[in-house]
Amino acid sequence: MKKDYLLLIFFVIAKFILQYSLISPEYELHRDEYLHLDQANHLAWGYLSVPPVNSWLAWLIKLLGGSVFWVKFFPALFGALTLVVVWKIIEELQGSLYAKILASTGILLSVLLRINMLFQPNSLEILLWTLIYYMLILYFNSEKTKWLYSAAVIFGIGFLNKYNIAFSVLGLIPAILLTGQRKIFLRPHLYGAALLALLIMLPNLIWQYKFDFPVVYHMKELSERQLVHVDRFDFFKSQVLFFIGSLLVIIAGFYALLFYKPFEKFRSFFWAYVITMILFVFFRAKDYYAVGLYPVFIAFGAVFLAHIFDKGWKKFLKPVFILIPVLLFLPLYNLAFPNKSPEYIISHPEKYKKMGLLRWEDGKDHSLPQDFADMQGWKELAQKVDKEYSLLSKSGRTLVLCDNYGQAGAINYYSRKGIRAVSFNADYINWFDFSKRYDNLIRIKEALEVDELKESGPYFETSKLADSITNKFARERGTKIFSFTGAKIDVRPKVMDEINEVKHRY
Repeated sequence: MKKDYLLLIFFVIAKFILQYSLISPEYELHRDEYLHLDQANHLAWGYLSVPPVNSWLAWLIKLLGGSVFWVKFFPALFGALTLVVVWKIIEELQGSLYAKILASTGILLSVLLRINMLFQPNSLEILLWTLIYYMLILYFNSEKTKWLYSAAVIFGIGFLNKYNIAFSVLGLIPAILLTGQRKIFLRPHLYGAALLALLIMLPNLIWQYKFDFPVVYHMKELSERQLVHVDRFDFFKSQVLFFIGSLLVIIAGFYALLFYKPFEKFRSFFWAYVITMILFVFFRAKDYYAVGLYPVFIAFGAVFLAHIFDKGWKKFLKPVFILIPVLLFLPLYNLAFPNKSPEYIISHPEKYKKMGLLRWEDGKDHSLPQDFADMQGWKELAQKVDKEYSLLSKSGRTLVLCDNYGQAGAINYYSRKGIRAVSFNADYINWFDFSKRYDNLIRIKEALEVDELKESGPYFETSKLADSITNKFARERGTKIFSFTGAKIDVRPKVMDEINEVKHRY
């Protein structure tokens, strides 16, 4: 086996080791992960917030036993494969072993460690963005049409994973038109490849049409509730920080694409970056939407710098550029990841506060970073709901209704009683079972919500506050578990009315 590939295997193993060491056992899954995992129980060609690919992965995780190991395995795998694709891009660009090591170190010790920590569509999306650029590099080097069709398949799968990948094409088309590679638009096979991508995307497009394009409502809601608050200065600041250890490598990649003769045929990639970033800024995209752009530029920059460093005194810069991402990562390792216990963070808040990690989306500082607090209290909730469910189920069928998707997903993941909790939030609004009449209700309400006993109590014989989340580290701390028995009416029409009210918004 070539020495190059032994080193690649080393980087892949290091990637997996780092990913599994980033989360301390005190932390549970993140609230978003529970929703994605629950989609395995409701396979479809689309969902309110995401296309279907992640649900297929969730189904595979379920088939493998559903343990946390497998939940964390796939994002780590996609991160490792992103590293492998960057390695292969450098090979295609005739880069040296040093270029491969430089790029791999930068990819390994970057924001991808944070993204690849959670089971969400983002990890696969970044891999697929990188693969699209790799396929185009192979095509520009060989002009073999198979690479166009390969790019089309990757884009089609990417569309079924996360719609954000459409920005990759929206950036590439005008960028290619600006360069000599515009001749690609005269090739019939390009349109054959586009048709292939459309065929792959078609099942999801039909699903969207069937359900009146809920993605439009989701994007409108996202824009009104989140994207409107995106600060464009913070957006650009994040772009610098995402691959801070490879910032000089990325800048070198931009320069090389504009002025380095061997990369002239790939100049459209630079303009694709510029145009895509303009689109992201215009639409006030979240900062991490752009992460998939950078791996290919790290590859170009690493190849160019390896060439520059081969001569004279510049050879001494080789170890310096590899050390930069390592030295910048070390202080972040102890702050940016949930590898310290909540007790430790609370007793050492200074560094976390200095970096703004304790500030939540409500603008206030809290005892834990928001993401970390979103990984606490879920098991407690599920266990307490299980306990109440066991008591109520002796007297009839019980509906478990939650305020948000995190609560419902966590209960369904951890429950030992086969509970299928639902919510008026996210995809759960489509997962209610109205085939049976319910005698009892367990209502999970966020701490600041209205008095549920007064609101729902009149429809049942008995009502009580059964329990609440007491984990002081949990974002859901204070969430209440209400118990209602002996329904006086058939609650299904009332629940249906509320569902219709929510759906009417889109």
